[in-house]
Amino acid sequence: MKKLITYFILLGLFSMLVLVRAYEETLFYDPFIHYFQNDYLYAKMPTYDLGKLLLHLFYRFGMNTCISLAILYFFFKKWGYVILSAKLYALAFVLLVPVYLYLVSLDFSNGYLFPFYIRRLLVHPVFLLLLLVAWYYEQQFERSE
Repeated sequence: MKKLITYFILLGLFSMLVLVRAYEETLFYDPFIHYFQNDYLYAKMPTYDLGKLLLHLFYRFGMNTCISLAILYFFFKKWGYVILSAKLYALAFVLLVPVYLYLVSLDFSNGYLFPFYIRRLLVHPVFLLLLLVAWYYEQQFERSE
């Protein structure tokens, strides 16, 4: 019964990630959503409010991070994994946001792929996939010793 409850909680948390993605246009200010969905190689750079962009980037990253950390907890039931994951998320945010904002300020003049993928790392739960695999491998390694 306890496992069944955990599975429902995990299903709910993954559903929350899907909902964040599904309602991204109404929840977050991000003029680059449509920019990168369309033919961005030939489109003009959209106008943006840098402060609002940064605030909503933090807001979206924070939502995805909280949900992802909850998923990691319910998947592995180890606070050590969650604490280290939270530190990795914080480090990723601190390192990636200045790079992304710098590239945005240059109007992507050095190319589109690098800012596209940095934005993807910030607004989508890509780190969750990496951490799930990493912690699963770590858990299997601990069991084999």
